[in-house]
Order: sequence, then structure tokens, then C-alpha cells
Amino acid sequence: MPVNFGTDGWRAVISDTFTFHNLRSVVQSIADAVKSGEWNNGAPLEPQIDPKKMVVGFDTRFLSDRYAVDVARVLAANGYTVLLAQADAPTPAISYAIRKYGAVGGIMITASHNAPRYNGVKLKAAYGGSASKEQCRRVEVYLNDNEQLGRGPNLMDYDQARSLGLIQRFNPIPAYYEHLRTLINFDIIAENPPRVVVDSMYGSGRGVMKGILQGTGCEVKEIRGEMNPGFGGVHPEPIAKYLSALAGAISTHLGNFGLATDGDADRIGAMDERCNFVDPHKIMALALQYLVETRGWKGPVVRTVSTTRMIDRLAARYSLPVYETPVGFNHIADYMLKEDILIGGEESGGISFRGHIPEGDGILMGLLLVEMVAHSGLSLYEMTEKLLEDYGPAFYERKDLRLNRPVSKERMVSFLKENSPGQIGGESVNEVSTLDGVKYLLADDSWLLIRPSGTEPVLRVYAEGRSKEMVQALLQYGQEVAAVAT
Repeated sequence: MPVNFGTDGWRAVISDTFTFHNLRSVVQSIADAVKSGEWNNGAPLEPQIDPKKMVVGFDTRFLSDRYAVDVARVLAANGYTVLLAQADAPTPAISYAIRKYGAVGGIMITASHNAPRYNGVKLKAAYGGSASKEQCRRVEVYLNDNEQLGRGPNLMDYDQARSLGLIQRFNPIPAYYEHLRTLINFDIIAENPPRVVVDSMYGSGRGVMKGILQGTGCEVKEIRGEMNPGFGGVHPEPIAKYLSALAGAISTHLGNFGLATDGDADRIGAMDERCNFVDPHKIMALALQYLVETRGWKGPVVRTVSTTRMIDRLAARYSLPVYETPVGFNHIADYMLKEDILIGGEESGGISFRGHIPEGDGILMGLLLVEMVAHSGLSLYEMTEKLLEDYGPAFYERKDLRLNRPVSKERMVSFLKENSPGQIGGESVNEVSTLDGVKYLLADDSWLLIRPSGTEPVLRVYAEGRSKEMVQALLQYGQEVAAVAT
């Protein structure tokens, strides 16, 4: 069974590799790994953590609810008490529940932003973030061992597990709301309530932002909030090309700006009143500026290698250290677990800040944007323009190149590093980084990154430039050299 844990868990095509049989085998291996003495890297669990308790959640994808029940049945058969969500819920709400209820870990059935034909497993650790690379590798070891030994998964009847109290249905949203109220200033929102359109993209964030904003005076119009496992035929990813419905809602004056979350609501995208897409680069930069200048916070900032250099320019102004990580929020989480990080985020829209779990959270960041707009008295367009005037210009674009065959990341990196150019688009290449793929950093702070995706057969080419022309020059060079390297 070709199961490998990528950047954030295991994902595969439904009824191809993602089957009930394969899922049960994966969950059995998770159960084995968690109850092994090595799950916590040999360190003792904190006293409040129950080593026999797991939390299970699911999104709105085809069969996700039934997959989640089977996950719970396997865990129950292995002696775990399982808190199983009553209905689809955001990944961050499930992750928070793991920490809230002292579970040793959790499983979220979701393929996040991937196409509707995919489903997947996100494995969570006791701290409420993604399991570490070492923990995922340990699961893979047990999976291989079980296959070689012909050991199938344990499986308990659902009704029997319920009667024994080994499977308990619960609603993760109330505790999640209570926690969000400690992070977002709803009094500020109530003083100057904006009109907002929330695009849930048919994902498991549906109803969540609208629900918590009730009572603030905000006029919230939610679109694409009904159950639709096919996501209307588009990827549930909050990027410009999938947000025409949000643009339509704003252009017909249903709200002054829009917020969009992905399939499991751990990513955020936004749109201003002029229907301009406000990407996660700008959202994270605006959030950093707000947390420092309005809340008076200080502390290190963490961003992935594919995230805007505006973060660096802001941090330099505030004399804050910046850490750069490979793509994947799990790398940001590593820093959040070790240090009092102010904010951490990635270009795909996973962002979190101090006081929250080490997990990207589209709901949290959407609410922070509402607070920021209410506090500033400016429109989202005006806020973004002022940011770019002070710390830009910064133009960004990403191209995804579909691969027909697997690519050797090591070979590609070696080729691109050995054949690094002296200049691109008239600007000299000052630095070459191989932290994750190959990144060329130019003299004017523009950059080009080429790396294989960790979740699908795609080669990603990222570019940020100080002009639109530079972005196109970077992308053109990146696509040409990537074709040769692969």
C-alpha cells in the first residue's frame, strides 16, 4: 500500500488508494505508534494528558463522516477512548479540542485544499498541532511492519463501542469559541461593526465565523455554506481563481469585504471592497503590523521560505528576529513550541499567533481581520494600499506545474544549485538557499523558489518581485529551468 505522510499527513484519491481498508490499516499503525513508548520521543507525557484518549474530526468531503466513524472504531478496538465530532468541523477546532480535553493525539479526516476527488488523514499531537516528522515516520514503520506480518487492523462494532463509552460524540465548537474570545477583541468589532461576506467554499468552516460574530452587530453574509462534497467542482482553496463567487457577492454589495476559508478552514484568503484578492502574504503582514503597533506585542516572527519578504522589512523596523522554515506549518509549529513566537505563517494561508495552538487557523485570522478593519476605520483596500506604500511594492505569483512522473527532489536541487544564474530580470542573484527546494534571492529583495509539492504530484514555482514585470521574468525563468531540472 503506497502510503506516505507528506507535508501535512496522508492524502490520496478516494476509492483508489484512499479506501476503508487502507484507512483502517493506517489508523491501526497510528494506534500502535501512539501507545508505543517512543511516541513522545521518549519524554514523559505531561500529567494532564491521557495516553488512552484520542480526538477524531472530519470535513465535508465525500464519505468523510463514515471514514471518521471507522477511525473511531479502530481506535476503540485498541483500547482508546475516542471523542468523535458530532458533525463536520474545522481542523483548528479539532486541534484545539485535543489540547482542551487532554488527549494524546487526534486524527482529522480531510484533504484540506486539495481537489474534491482526494481525501486524507491529518495526524495531530497532544499539543494541538501537526504530528512531528519523527512521529509520522514511526507510523509508517508500524504500517510496513504490520503489512509484512499480515496483521490486520482491530475493529470494534460502533454501537458496542458507544455502549462501553469508548466512542463519545461531542461538539468541539463551544470550547473553540470560548478560546477564540480570549484572542480576538469583540468589543472593538462591536464598536464599529463591518459588513462582511464569508465564503466557506463548502468546507467545514461553514457557519463558524458567522456564528461567533452574532451579537457583535456585524452584518455577515455567508456564501457556499451548504453541504456540497464536490465543492461545486472547484478546489476548496482560498486563492483568487477559485473566488469568483466571493467577488460576485461583494460586487452586489452583500458586504464591504470578504473572507474565505479552505476545505477544513485552516487557511485564509480575503477580498477587498474593489474585489481585489488580498493574499496571505498581505494578511500576515497586516496582522504583524497590527499586533505590534496596536496591541504592543513583541517577539520572534516565523515564516516559510515561500512567504513574502515584507515580513522581514516589517520585522526589521520593529527590531524583531525572523526565522525562515521549509514549507509546512509543522515547521512553524516547532518554533512555536520552543519559543514565545509573536506570529507564524505561510504563503498558503496557514497563520497563527501568540496564545493559540501551533496550527494555522483560517477562522482565527479571518476574525482578526474583522477586528483590524473595525479598529482602523479604514477599508481593507485602504489598509492594504498603505501597507504596500510603506513596505512594498511586492507582487507575488505562483505557478503549479503538473508532473507526469515522480521527481527526485535531491537531483533537482543539486541541478538548480549547480546551475544557478548570475542574474534574473536584470537583478543579480545574491543568495541561493536550499532550505526547501531552491530559492534564488535577488539584490532588490525579489526572489524565486522552485520546489515539489509535499501533498500532490506538482512542481511549484513561486516568485515575488518589486514589479509585475520582475515577477513575470522570475516565473518565466523558473518554468524554463524547472522543465530541464525534472
